[in-house]
Amino acid sequence: MLKLLIIAIDSMLISNIVLMRFLGICPYIGVSKKQETAAGMGFAVIFVMVMATLISYLLQIYVLNPLKLEYLQTIVFIFVIAALVQIVEITMKKIAPTLFDALGIYLPLITTNCTILGVAILNIQKNYNLIETIVFSLSTGIGYFIAIYLFAGIREKLDWADVPEPFKGPAIGIITAGLMSLAFFGFTGLVKM
Repeated sequence: MLKLLIIAIDSMLISNIVLMRFLGICPYIGVSKKQETAAGMGFAVIFVMVMATLISYLLQIYVLNPLKLEYLQTIVFIFVIAALVQIVEITMKKIAPTLFDALGIYLPLITTNCTILGVAILNIQKNYNLIETIVFSLSTGIGYFIAIYLFAGIREKLDWADVPEPFKGPAIGIITAGLMSLAFFGFTGLVKM
């Protein structure tokens, strides 16, 4: 149980997928202008990440490894992720059309979001069992949500701030992301793996 807690804390804060591993920066910057769309993207990433890594793990253990097809890992994982994103896209279009429109191109980009593929591959590389895989995936998704939601909140406040002209727009966003990364770096050493 302690190992699961350590995996969760590590993946949410210490090794945050966006702020410490720098994966998934494109949707992180692109969808983080409003907290509402950032939350929608965060929840979509959590769902796809958990489901994709669970299915990818099962395919790796019960299909690819026994058949000695490990070299197809990346291709198989991408197909799994693409299928799940299609399901999320269709569902969101029916249930939350406003959010679907707000996410725009970034929703289908979850398919190529390296955070999801990275987590699926990291689960295999770290030799996690099924429960550890689920905890790692869920915690990493929550870490992604925390990062994008906080970043969106800061960016909303920056719209009202007196930012010097050269730093307006994307520049202040990149600077803010860097400062957030430094803040999360402070969690390093919180737990020992």
